[in-house]
Amino acid sequence: MNILEARNIVKDYTGHRALDDVSIEVPQGKVYGLLGPNGAGKTTLIRIINHITAPDSGEVIFDGHRLVQDDVRSIGYLPEERGLYKKMKVGEQALFFARLKGLDRAEAEKSLKEWFERLDIMSWWGKKVEELSKGMAQKVQFIITVLHRPKLLIFDEPFSGFDPINVQVLTREILRLKDEGATVIFSTHNMASVEELCDRISLINRSHNILTGDVDELRREFGKNKFTLEFDGNPDALRAALEASCTAVDIVEDVRRKHLAAEITLAAGDARRAAIAAANAAVDLVEFKPKMMSMSDIFIKAVEQSNYPTPPEFPTHE
Repeated sequence: MNILEARNIVKDYTGHRALDDVSIEVPQGKVYGLLGPNGAGKTTLIRIINHITAPDSGEVIFDGHRLVQDDVRSIGYLPEERGLYKKMKVGEQALFFARLKGLDRAEAEKSLKEWFERLDIMSWWGKKVEELSKGMAQKVQFIITVLHRPKLLIFDEPFSGFDPINVQVLTREILRLKDEGATVIFSTHNMASVEELCDRISLINRSHNILTGDVDELRREFGKNKFTLEFDGNPDALRAALEASCTAVDIVEDVRRKHLAAEITLAAGDARRAAIAAANAAVDLVEFKPKMMSMSDIFIKAVEQSNYPTPPEFPTHE
């Protein structure tokens, strides 16, 4: 079941088409990655989903009906541009926003203090917002966003300003929210976070949705006919042996490895046995396994290909 569907969204600004027939389907209870280069149209789509702006054509379906203004109460949105009142005390401000979202004061204060303890910022409750670091302020806004347990959470670059330790803290909390039934739209440039968090992604480039699919399936699809191998022996002998069965043989320079390594692309799907036999005859083959493409590699490859005058077709897993 999809909690949200954006259907054939078009949005024009003066002299610029921000979104051109973009569609996405966000399954309930999943983390959905919304990816793309700067200026691709991601933020425009997020603003439309949040009813901040309206599409010129197309529609957004939320929880089984066409999106209306009242649905915003069921959406928690953490924008990339942060907004806290600098002169207010942290706890007072958090309570203010919680009350705006419909929580009574006692319930809000109890839940907020539980969250503040969990994210290790309770000591900042009575301090002014202007005293917070960017990362601390980010934690406060994250708490405000999720406190009322909305049906849909939208995080736009939520890790901006965080050190690696706090990235892991927030990652853990997002996964916990998912385990409790939350649905998350997650917009980021951090591809490592996409691999760790996202079940499914859409990649937007130049106002178009150029790639959609489950993360694991896309990694396998883009890694098709690509393998990594470890060996002991002469790299030139390996290249010569694999010339007939491979279109590419790249030796990996990595002093941390116990053995030499190579990444190869088979000329055809049925060439694997021939490649293994040829490699084993030329060198001492230690390991031969499929290569799982990283989301960073997929992102770069898909964007580069979509920038061609006539973009090729991409694998889509519906």
